[in-house]
Amino acid sequence: MSTQAFNGAYLLPLFHEIEQARADGAYRPLPTPAPASSLATDDAPLGPYAASHLIRTSYTAGLAHTDALRRLTVAGEVDPTSPWTLLRGALENFATGLWLLDGASRAERRRRALSLWDEDMRNRHQHELDTGHTPSGGGMTGAQRREEIRAIADHLALAPLTAPRTHQILLTAAPTAGLTAVKVVAAWRAASGFAHGRYWPNLRASQPRAAIPGDDGVHTVALVIDEEQHRPLAKYCRIMLRRLQEHYNARAYAR
Repeated sequence: MSTQAFNGAYLLPLFHEIEQARADGAYRPLPTPAPASSLATDDAPLGPYAASHLIRTSYTAGLAHTDALRRLTVAGEVDPTSPWTLLRGALENFATGLWLLDGASRAERRRRALSLWDEDMRNRHQHELDTGHTPSGGGMTGAQRREEIRAIADHLALAPLTAPRTHQILLTAAPTAGLTAVKVVAAWRAASGFAHGRYWPNLRASQPRAAIPGDDGVHTVALVIDEEQHRPLAKYCRIMLRRLQEHYNARAYAR
């Protein structure tokens, strides 16, 4: 854990947003789209593979990641890695929701939703193979779901579906949120480095506090989070969250 007092004042606006989205110990989900809304119209031919399902799930997952950091901060258990990995998860989820909402055309928004569903079920299929799981009660497998998704894409003239990449989702969603794409991706890349245990982000986005010599002559460097480096990531998460809420509410109620 950190050997110096963690300030973290820059996180308070983001934490305030999360607290506003909580009620009775749970996260308030985004509402179901009104039947005649623009978003409901997007969803209509997609059957169980509605964009709104994915958007609402991404929103809640982003809240959960951010709230986990809030709880760590309140408990005084802030280490140099977890704040990066938790806000990485939040940023990716909030950006995914925006990406799904803001395709330039209805066809593009539907294509994005089906592409993400297809990738979702590809992962499910792989998990079923890894675990030997077969759905009970006549339920469909991940592979069968993918066939169904691709049939819908063919019917709507949206094929072929291409697996969305997080990097591209961020590049696309950042301008929608009024952010500079390359800066958002730079913060995300550092966070991903921490999440995957890479060496370079410790040099780039942490602060050394002590060097402890070992018996073999190798020094172990004690690190704490560099709050100035982490601050932009928190800002991007808060802005993405606000824009996601605003854009969702606009499209879930407007025709």
